[in-house]
Amino acid sequence: MSEPVAAQRAGGRIGVVGAGTMGTGIAYVFAAAGAEVTVVEPDGERARAALRTAATQAARAAERGRLDAAVAQGVPDRLTVVADVAELPEGLDLIVESVPERMELKRAVLAAAERRSPRLLASNTSGLPISELGADLDRPADFLGLHFFNPVWSMPLIEIVHSPATAPEQIDAARAAAELVGKETIVVRDAPGFATSRLGIALGLEAIRMLADGVAAAADIDRAMELGYRHPMGPLRLTDLVGLDVRLDVARNLAKTYGDRFDPPQLLVDKVAAGELGRKTGRGFYDWPAPD
Repeated sequence: MSEPVAAQRAGGRIGVVGAGTMGTGIAYVFAAAGAEVTVVEPDGERARAALRTAATQAARAAERGRLDAAVAQGVPDRLTVVADVAELPEGLDLIVESVPERMELKRAVLAAAERRSPRLLASNTSGLPISELGADLDRPADFLGLHFFNPVWSMPLIEIVHSPATAPEQIDAARAAAELVGKETIVVRDAPGFATSRLGIALGLEAIRMLADGVAAAADIDRAMELGYRHPMGPLRLTDLVGLDVRLDVARNLAKTYGDRFDPPQLLVDKVAAGELGRKTGRGFYDWPAPD
C-alpha cells in the first residue's frame, strides 16, 4: 500500500479530474491552501473558465480578509490544466475524480487515475457506491469517497465514505486532506446516498413535488424550512445551487436501491430536459444573474 497523504507536511501535490462546478471548487481550495494542483479538463473553454473562477474567488477572499493577499495572488500560479488523465504527474498525494454522476464514466476515469500511482485516490460522488466504483481498481485499499459540497470554498463539510476495502490509515489521510483545506469531516460507510445525499435528496424531491402540486411558491416553501426549521437555505434554492441535473442523477441512482420514494418528480425531469439546471445556467426554480 502506498504512503498516505497524512505523511505530507506542506500543501502537497493534488490532481482533480473535471473542471465543472465541483471540480473547480475542489481545485481552488487546495490551491488556496498552498497545494500544487493539476486539473484535468479536455474542454478548453471550461478549463479557462475554471482558472478565471479560481482567480476571482481568491481575490474576493483576500478582500474579505479570509485569505492572505500574497497567497491569493499565487493561487493561479499553483493551478495547471491538462487535457487528459494520462498527463497527470505520477505519485501525486491525492487525486480527486469529479466528473458527472455516471457509473461507467467514473470507473473509467478512476482506473486511468490509478495508473498515475497517487498515494490516495478519491471520488467526489454524491451517492454512487464506493465499492462498485472501485471494483476494478488494483489498489482498492487506497480508494474512498470525498464528498465535497457546493460552493466548495464556503461549505465547511467533507463527507468521507469508506468501503470495506478502504485501509483505515487512508481514512486518516482523508481527514488530513480535509484539515489542510479547513474542512470538518464525517465518516460514513458505503451505502447508496451515504448520509447527506440520502437526507438532502429526500427533502429536495418532496419540495419539488409540493411546488408541482401548487402547495406554495418556491420562495415560500424555502422560507418555511429556513424560518421554521432553521435551515440556512431552503431545499429548492439549494437544488438550484447544486444543479438540477446533479440532483436528477442522484435521485435516479437512489431509486434503483430504495424504490419509488426517490423517483424524480416530472417537474425536475422537465426542467433538466429544458436546460434549466439552476444557477449555472441562470434559471432553475429561481432566476439567477449571469456569473461574473
